[in-house]
Amino acid sequence: MVKYYLHPSSLIVRNEGWVSTVLGSCVSICLYDTRARRGGMNHYMLPFWNGEGLETPRYGNVAIPKLIFEMIDLGSKKENLVAKIFGGGNVLWEGHSVFQIGEKNISVAERLLKEFGIPVVASSTGGERGRRILFNTSTGEVLQQYVKKANDRYR
Repeated sequence: MVKYYLHPSSLIVRNEGWVSTVLGSCVSICLYDTRARRGGMNHYMLPFWNGEGLETPRYGNVAIPKLIFEMIDLGSKKENLVAKIFGGGNVLWEGHSVFQIGEKNISVAERLLKEFGIPVVASSTGGERGRRILFNTSTGEVLQQYVKKANDRYR
C-alpha cells in the first residue's frame, strides 16, 4: 500500500494508502467515510485565519471545511463521515502557555465538526508530548506513537 507524508499546512484525501505526520501543538483530523471506505487527513498549525494574506489550510477554520468539502467532492456523504482528532499538545513551553495554541487548535476542531454534524469517534489531544500518527485511509485505522520530549533523557 502507498505511503504519504503529510506536511504541516496541507491535507490529503485518498481511497487507499497510509498517511503519516508528526504533531506538536498542531492538530490533524482524520476523516473517514464508513460507506465509501475512503479517508482524508489535514494538518493545521493555527486555529484561525484572520482574513489577511492567503486563505490556506495552515489554519483550522480553513483546513477543516476544506477537508470535508474535498471528501464530499469525491462522492462522500456528510452523514457517512466520522472524525478522529489528534495533537494539540503544549510541547513548546513548560507548564501553562499564555498562547494556548494547542488548546485553541483542539477547540476549533471540536466546534467545527459539531457544526458540520460529524461525530468524533476517537481523539488523543493535549498533554505535553508530540505525536506521530499513521492513518489508513481505506480502513479508518489510526496508529499513534508519542514522541519523547528532548529533556526526557535527563529525567
